Amino acid sequence: MQECPRCFWLAQHKVWKRPSGIFPSLPSGMDKILKIHFDKFRDKKQLPPEICENGECKNMKLFDDKDKMKIWQSNFKGVSWIDKKGNELHGAVDNILVKGKKLIVLDYKTRGYALKDDTAEHYRLQQNIYNFLLRKNGYETEDYFFLLFYVPKEVMSTGEVIFDTTLVKMKVDVKKAEKVWKDALKMLNGACPKKSCEWCDGK
Repeated sequence: MQECPRCFWLAQHKVWKRPSGIFPSLPSGMDKILKIHFDKFRDKKQLPPEICENGECKNMKLFDDKDKMKIWQSNFKGVSWIDKKGNELHGAVDNILVKGKKLIVLDYKTRGYALKDDTAEHYRLQQNIYNFLLRKNGYETEDYFFLLFYVPKEVMSTGEVIFDTTLVKMKVDVKKAEKVWKDALKMLNGACPKKSCEWCDGK
């Protein structure tokens, strides 16, 4: 929707769908093994060192409802909410931390190079939406979320690849997520946007 409103309108109205690019398999593979990694710590009722080393361990634990977590992590289900008119929004989280009665969204990101000043900003809307969805499902969430970045550092003589980790804490703004949701519905209920991009030109 943000890149091209017309592509978004055409896709959601099932008129035409913009071709998806080739998705790199490495981030997908990293995502899979990181979830297994975190599950092992959850089963031991511990937090992995990537979180603790950044001084964010205190009074926190991993969300321990395994069945619900499996649904929330599924790209086909995720955390879902349907409004009174039957419009559905859903998103798949990577993991959830718990502090007291409040949930904290934790998202893994794999990068090939060091973070820039604005790197985390690219993921702010995504995380705001996750918090918006959780709150719509009746959960309390903290006023912040975490992005955990994994960046390759070096290859050991044994062939093992070592990653540096950076934990970024960012403020939640569910009002911005709700605005985007309402803007999307308004756009879809209107006429198809005329301005096209290189993908939908002539469609």
